[in-house]
Amino acid sequence: MEGLTIGWYGALAGLALAIILILKKLNPVYALFLGAIVGALIGGANLEQTVNVLVSGTQSVMGTVLRVLAAGVLAGVMMESGAAETIAQAIVRKFGGGKAILALALATMIITAVGVFIPVAVLIVAPIALSVGNKMGISKLALLLALSGGGKAGNIISPNPNTIAAARGFDLDLSHVMLAGLVPAVFGLIVTVIVASLLKKKGVMVSDQEAVNGNADTSKYPPLGKAIVAPLVAVVLLMINPIGSLSGIDALANFKVDALYILPLAGIIGMLAMGQGNKILQYTSSGLTKMTATVLILIGAGGIAGLISASDLSTQVVSLIEASGISGTFLAPIAGILMAAATASTSTGVILATGSFGQAILDMGTAPLAAAVMVHTGATVIDSLPQGNYFHVTADSMKMTIKQRMGLIPYEAIVGGTMTIVATLVYGFLF
Repeated sequence: MEGLTIGWYGALAGLALAIILILKKLNPVYALFLGAIVGALIGGANLEQTVNVLVSGTQSVMGTVLRVLAAGVLAGVMMESGAAETIAQAIVRKFGGGKAILALALATMIITAVGVFIPVAVLIVAPIALSVGNKMGISKLALLLALSGGGKAGNIISPNPNTIAAARGFDLDLSHVMLAGLVPAVFGLIVTVIVASLLKKKGVMVSDQEAVNGNADTSKYPPLGKAIVAPLVAVVLLMINPIGSLSGIDALANFKVDALYILPLAGIIGMLAMGQGNKILQYTSSGLTKMTATVLILIGAGGIAGLISASDLSTQVVSLIEASGISGTFLAPIAGILMAAATASTSTGVILATGSFGQAILDMGTAPLAAAVMVHTGATVIDSLPQGNYFHVTADSMKMTIKQRMGLIPYEAIVGGTMTIVATLVYGFLF
């Protein structure tokens, strides 16, 4: 690897090939590896150097892989115990029918924010949404926008793989990236509620047959007081360090316990609080299974990241932006938007954007935290395209046709776009 510089055209060719193969439905891991291999060879590396590029790149993502696997414990506990459903039901009951859209958006936001994957959060709240929508006369379009927009807002302040990837991509603490996403997330929630309220009567309504499963039997779920223990422990422990840094309290600022320890610990404490300690094997196994696909994509993205870091692409990108006269700050959100659109996934988009353009973004003078938040919010703009599983999972959850689901994409882009604009203004230009 010493002295090897791959031509920028090889890096671009590899990235383009990987994206084309993903769009053609090849498994993303193989698509990313194949793109990295072909790109390295085109860029001037020999067969041995190409293997070294891949190994070096995959090694660079192992820190993220460890933290994502650790997050699986908390995710497994929240999903399998019924704690997430308990929280969702409680929020919707608290707000009542009059504020149904706010309640649904907030429920999905909070469930995603406490470590449940966004597609799973939508699946959890969808039956409640169908029941509420049928009673209140709210269209499926408005209901799914409430769920998807709320989920996107929660996703940028969560200990989920996308946030872990944004943090590790710029060598930051997870808690700082979660906290920095709070302002854009609040704006995302507000815009979700406004736009969904305007769409209440637009599109197909919920039929009586579709609403029958909305009032699920909650007797087997843990009570709310116990259900919130795991996320509460996680949030409190993750926030000690940033709160200490902001307030100038050294004792708190010196509390530097990694998410690798905090997330599994919170999951186990939550499980014990719910009296389900005997299910530790079941819950952790489920959490690990749910994280496996993300981990594999991370390793694949590491291959592409290795290719791009061994090339002079970042130097060329910086030169091009400087020559064009536009602010280099825009590279971060644009990278997030394009990579998430190509892969139809927030987490894969963040992984690719940080791995491919992270160095170029920092070379433009953007601070690491600002870069992380702008890439992260950018990845929520058009990440729900049909080549990804989120599109189909959410369509099925709300019993929508492909055409009906396609009609939601522009409104989801308004929510993600708002969060990206707010993040870019706040972190790119004001601070």
